[in-house]
Amino acid sequence: MTESLVIPSRFCGPPGSGNGGYVCGRIAAYVDGPVTVTLRRPPPLATPMAVERDGGSPVRIRRGRTLIAEATSSPGSPAPQIPGPVSMAEAHAVAGGARYYADPVFPDCFVCGMGREPGDGLRIFPGPLAGRPLWAAPWTPDPSVTDAGGRVRPEVVWAALDCPSGIAAAEAAGLARDTAILLGRMTASPAVLPMAGDQCLVIAWPGGRDGRKLLAGSALLGPGGRVLATARAVWLTVPRPVPGTYGRAPVSGTSSPA
Repeated sequence: MTESLVIPSRFCGPPGSGNGGYVCGRIAAYVDGPVTVTLRRPPPLATPMAVERDGGSPVRIRRGRTLIAEATSSPGSPAPQIPGPVSMAEAHAVAGGARYYADPVFPDCFVCGMGREPGDGLRIFPGPLAGRPLWAAPWTPDPSVTDAGGRVRPEVVWAALDCPSGIAAAEAAGLARDTAILLGRMTASPAVLPMAGDQCLVIAWPGGRDGRKLLAGSALLGPGGRVLATARAVWLTVPRPVPGTYGRAPVSGTSSPA
């Protein structure tokens, strides 16, 4: 019997599409160890997708004949180097200060959307630290994103590491207002899962640009600055979508909304 994967509508990025980091985290659960997930098309919401796997990697996710994503094991993949420590006070001071929030492309995103209510979205709103190539935001996990033992589900940690890295990459690159970015590839391996109510923070930093590709890193820090998880991401620049039209047609290239 073919396995299926369904992304609930709560976990959206752009309207009608799954949040890239959350989707990557769900797919990563089918592969052991550090995982790299490549998104090929916008992941649909509330729609069964077939999971193709033969006991190892790669794992492929399809909607009908359309390849949505694939995941491969990344053993030995080096963790990104965190540029430097960030205090909780610093994160609170800059929260919401990113230029992105003056005119957000996806205001209802599960991770970074200010249109989401507490207890619904993650409400992770990064801002830049003065004089440092770092963006930071505080985050206190809600019980609704935890397992029966009170720990944050791994796919939610992937989601938390997603949008901040995109905002850091886009703002460091100085993208024009008519340009958006979509998550193309993400590599992560959450080492420690925080508990509901833990005072955490997410930091992100740009990693350079190669044509349409923007590189970035991110990390989730727990109480006392302990590093709980890190990620590397590749983002792709695309024309900013017209409101109400995004997700109706496939995105060309290795991209997916985030």
